[in-house]
Amino acid sequence: MLPTGAARGTADADWRIHRTGAPEAIEGYCDKVSVVPGEEFGLYVSTLAPGFRAAAFRVGWYGGKQAALIWESDRIRGERRAGSEQLDATRTVRAGWERGLTVRTEGWPEGAYLLRLDAEDGSQRYVPLVVRSTTAVGRTLIMHAPATWQAYNAWGGLYRGGDGSYATRSRMVSFDRPYDGNGAEKFLVYERAAVVLAERLGIPLAYTTGIDVHRSPSVLRGATTAVALGHDEYWTPEQRRSVTQARDAGTNLAFLGANTCFRRIRLQAGPLGADRTVVCYKSDYPADPYLAQHPTMPTTDFRSPPAPDPESSLTGVLYDGYPVDAPYVVESPDHWLFAGTGVARGDSFDHLVGAEYDRVDTGYPLPGPLEIVAHSPVVCEGRQTHSDSAYYTAPSGAGVFASGTMRWVEALMAGAGQDGRDHGMDARTRTFVTRATENVLHAFAEGPAATTRPAPRDNVAGVYRT
Repeated sequence: MLPTGAARGTADADWRIHRTGAPEAIEGYCDKVSVVPGEEFGLYVSTLAPGFRAAAFRVGWYGGKQAALIWESDRIRGERRAGSEQLDATRTVRAGWERGLTVRTEGWPEGAYLLRLDAEDGSQRYVPLVVRSTTAVGRTLIMHAPATWQAYNAWGGLYRGGDGSYATRSRMVSFDRPYDGNGAEKFLVYERAAVVLAERLGIPLAYTTGIDVHRSPSVLRGATTAVALGHDEYWTPEQRRSVTQARDAGTNLAFLGANTCFRRIRLQAGPLGADRTVVCYKSDYPADPYLAQHPTMPTTDFRSPPAPDPESSLTGVLYDGYPVDAPYVVESPDHWLFAGTGVARGDSFDHLVGAEYDRVDTGYPLPGPLEIVAHSPVVCEGRQTHSDSAYYTAPSGAGVFASGTMRWVEALMAGAGQDGRDHGMDARTRTFVTRATENVLHAFAEGPAATTRPAPRDNVAGVYRT
């Protein structure tokens, strides 16, 4: 949490990108996903302009403003870097550029940052970076999801190859390349608004990434809460194990999205250091040579053979499909999660369920007691089913909330004309989701939720009539 007066907020127009320009006008990446305050990192930039500048904006809450300028560079000579390289066996794309400048983060507060590259021709791009906390004791820990950002990065990604087909997609993706689009779309759409809200509440916060949780369980030690944001799909078994252990030690968990912890990945080193490559063969997992010596580590869905371990044992819900667009329907209006929202059973919020969604599925492992607090009918590719928000408590007393919809964080911006896509959601939906999220974060910040809030009422059998 930024000390009062340590930085001044920046006007919205001053930290945003106004023109991306041509795809190659200016692009960049860092050689580290996260740093601790004071640590240095390298910035790798390619531009068609003769020169550029870089600036670091910390995302947060500054008396109504939502970012603060923390650092800016002098003018740097621009250079068009050579094109990327592709590794044939895995179709991994790497930029392989030379370091443009070294940045030391002395005096940078912990938090989520957008580095903005400003080319002299007016083109701009973001490069995301997390200045991670050295301790989460007594704090709500926000876990950013760079592995998922990279999986969807169209600068050579896990979904489509150079010809646009799934068959030619990468099987491994590198952090040694820029993000496509404006450079930080996944962060802006699925994460930024939750960071701003959490800071506005004034609760003690800490910041990390899934990569750092993978590296060490100590990242979570003593945290009151760990928060997974709007789209956090790609997890290593080590990350999942650490989060599960934290829950079992009393750390509350909030899953503010859907499709969380769906893909099992591993991390490998790259030319710039450890854990710079995300490996996920998906349906091609038998082709992974690593599997021969590690048969329980297929990089496919967690729930799938040959080593099934469905995510529902942790999250309480299970990814069920894509795409949907449906109203969110309240099931338990008197649950403390919905205090102050004024909702009644059956009240609905148009378009809040989408585009991916989760449900409670009794065919898979479920923690309990588990209460379905929202039960929303959806039709996915002609199949009638439901999306569920659910809450349970672990024996340690930890509370676990899962929203069951990928639009939860986007709804915090509904009707505001910011980074999310409204999808038709309105200000009423924004008010509802904001209050419910505040309730979760405030309650979880107090410690194990079972000690301060009513126990969940196990209603799964009744809701699904099993």
